[in-house]
Amino acid sequence: MENGNMDTLVEAVLDKLFVPLEASGRHVHITKEQAIALFGYDLTPERPLSQPGQYLAKERLSVIGPKGEFRNVAVLGPARREAQVEISLSDGRVLGLQPPVRLSGDVKDSPGCILEGPLGRITLDRGVIAAQRHIHLTPEDGKRFGVTDKQVVQLQTFTGRPAIFRDTVVRISPDFAAAVHLDYDEANACGFVRGDLGRILP
Repeated sequence: MENGNMDTLVEAVLDKLFVPLEASGRHVHITKEQAIALFGYDLTPERPLSQPGQYLAKERLSVIGPKGEFRNVAVLGPARREAQVEISLSDGRVLGLQPPVRLSGDVKDSPGCILEGPLGRITLDRGVIAAQRHIHLTPEDGKRFGVTDKQVVQLQTFTGRPAIFRDTVVRISPDFAAAVHLDYDEANACGFVRGDLGRILP
């Protein structure tokens, strides 16, 4: 078998069995109105992210808690209906906050913080969470892996320090691209490096 055909076969097998792993660092989502209040204009795309339509913005913010702060925090676009600050549990200790582990968008009864930009500060009454580890899949991916939206699965990582993560939530939408999202605490724990893969356990 020629090398080109072998490479194609290997890629097909990998796509069928594995999902790419990604480490998601601390970041902020804000509304258009908040962007204008903090920067004077709407968010400016810097580069696309793995999920279609999502991007890293050129703008950065400071996230301030009762005990500490993080400067130069990434802002992701496009603008949302409600602000959300995604941090790790370790980040929460630095800020003096106890973020609940939640899926994106579920900010009920979560702590708030202060966001600081070039034009001043805004105070969030809620919105600080530690993102629940999850797997983005298309409907076709879901059928291939035999899983459904919101299903909770176990994820095996093929990383420097292999691990099995329980309570990993499957999220299925035609707007997604296949990827596992771990926060930095989880990524560091399993020795993740870019290009590593995960497998949904039966």
